[in-house]
Amino acid sequence: MEETSKRLTRSNNGMIAGICAGIADYFGWDPTLVRVGYILLSIFTAFTGVIAYLILWIVIPKKGLQE
Repeated sequence: MEETSKRLTRSNNGMIAGICAGIADYFGWDPTLVRVGYILLSIFTAFTGVIAYLILWIVIPKKGLQE
């Protein structure tokens, strides 16, 4: 039996860096809802979401580069 390990990667279909689209792909969610959720979270937490986004941009590999 083959094991398929799911990896969190930045999507190639992203608006800026592909972070929200990559998270949506990983969990099987709609990318638009993840983006709206990110914007709301960022606004209501005094823009700490921007810092988190930049960190994720550095840490999460681009899709296709880790193979």
